[in-house]
Amino acid sequence: MNIVSIRFLVSLLLLWISVADVYSDKSHLMSCRSFYGRLNDLKLQQPPRRVLLVPLLSKEPHTTESPRWSEQPARILAAFYRNRFNATVTQLHDIWSWTDYYQQVEQIVQQSPPFDRVILISHGGFDGPVLTNAVFWQNLQVTGNKGKLLQFSESQPGLKHELSISYDTGKNHIFSDYMATRWPELASKQPTDIWHQLKGMEKQLQPLDNACFEHYCSPDKLATSTEQQRGDRLDLCELICRESLFEQKTSVEISTERFFHFTKSLSSLVTANGLIFFGACNPGSPAPVKMVEPEPDETELLINSTLAGGPHQSYVHLISAVTGRITAGPIGESSAEDVVNRVIMFETGRSQHNLCIVAPAAK
Repeated sequence: MNIVSIRFLVSLLLLWISVADVYSDKSHLMSCRSFYGRLNDLKLQQPPRRVLLVPLLSKEPHTTESPRWSEQPARILAAFYRNRFNATVTQLHDIWSWTDYYQQVEQIVQQSPPFDRVILISHGGFDGPVLTNAVFWQNLQVTGNKGKLLQFSESQPGLKHELSISYDTGKNHIFSDYMATRWPELASKQPTDIWHQLKGMEKQLQPLDNACFEHYCSPDKLATSTEQQRGDRLDLCELICRESLFEQKTSVEISTERFFHFTKSLSSLVTANGLIFFGACNPGSPAPVKMVEPEPDETELLINSTLAGGPHQSYVHLISAVTGRITAGPIGESSAEDVVNRVIMFETGRSQHNLCIVAPAAK
C-alpha cells in the first residue's frame, strides 16, 4: 500500500470519527446502523394490545403507481397484529391531506384510549412522511392598485410552502377581474399548474413586442439552431417579449406551529411506553451535515434545525426528542414490502439492518 493510499484511509477514518462525534448520544439505546432484536432493552409495551395503522394516500407524479398502495401493507400488518398478539387494530381511511389526518385524529382521541403502536405508511423523506402538497390557507389582498394572492400549503408536517402572486390591478382589467373572482379555485392546483394557467391567459391578453421578438427570434437567428434549440428559443422569446401581468414566487420555510401541531397529535395517540413507526423512505437516514446555510427550498430543513435541541441525526431522532416516545423508521429507501418485513422482524425480535430505533432521553 503506497503512502497516498494510507493518507486516504487515514482521512476517511478521521472523517468517520468526526461524523460519529457530531451525533454521539448516550441516550440512544440502539445503533441506527443496525438492530439485533434486543426488545428487552426498550421500555416498550409488550405485547402490543392496541395498534393504529395510518396509510397516507398520495399520487406520485409521472408514475402509474396506485395512490392507495399504502393500504395493502396496512392490511398485512393488521392481520399480523391480530393473529400474533390478538391485538385490537384500528385503521384510518382516506387520508389525502394533513387536514384529513388531523380531523380523524381529533375524533379518534376523543373516542378511544392511546395505542401501543402507531404506524404511518407513506412516501417519505429526510423530513418525514409525504402527502400531496395541499393548501391549508390562502387569501387575496388588494391595496390601491396592488393585488397579492398568498397561499400556504404543506406536504410534510412543519414545512410550509409559500406561494405569492403579485399583480397590478390597473394593467389589464380582464386579468384583474379573473383574479378577483376565481382566486379560490387556485387552491386545488399545484404551483407549476397555476403558473402555466396564468401564463396561458397572459399570452391571450398581452400582445407581443414585435421589435423584441424580431431581435431575438428572427428567422436568421433561428436558422443556425437545431429543432430543439429553436423551440426553446421561441419559448424564451414568448416570455421576454411579452409584458408580464403577474409575478409568482415560491419558497419553503419551517412552521414551528404546524410541526408541533403534528407532534402533539402523535403524543396524544401513543402511550408513554408505546412506539411510533414511520414506514417510509429515509426517516431513519442520517441527515447530511450542512456545511453552509441551506437554501430556502432545500430538504432536511427540519432535522438540521434547532427544533428540540437540534440539529438531529435523523427524523426519528427529532420526533422522539419532541414526543418523548420510542420512534423507529427505515434507513434509506423502502418499498411497501420492506415496511411490512421491518415491522414484523422488529416485533418478533429478529435481527435486521437498516432500521433506526431511538429511545427518548431519560428525564
